[in-house]
Amino acid sequence: MASRPGGAIYIGRTSDLANRVAQHRSGKGGIHTAKYKIDRLIWFEMHENFEASLLRERRIKRWRRAWKNDLIMARNPQWRDVSGEIPY
Repeated sequence: MASRPGGAIYIGRTSDLANRVAQHRSGKGGIHTAKYKIDRLIWFEMHENFEASLLRERRIKRWRRAWKNDLIMARNPQWRDVSGEIPY
């Protein structure tokens, strides 16, 4: 999630993405996301199991900011909100 193109970002994981996006938008996502108004879903990945998602989240959190930006730009160069693409 991000505040704006090139702005503050948040990396996290959840078993209910649509609900988690709603929490962020209502300001109940957490201190960091509320402080920086991080409320735009700009990128997500689906994983088969908990362990795979945990490993991926931990790896991405350790990445340099430029690498995270490259990951986002590869699929969403305008940093548009992709919450409408969440599979149900």
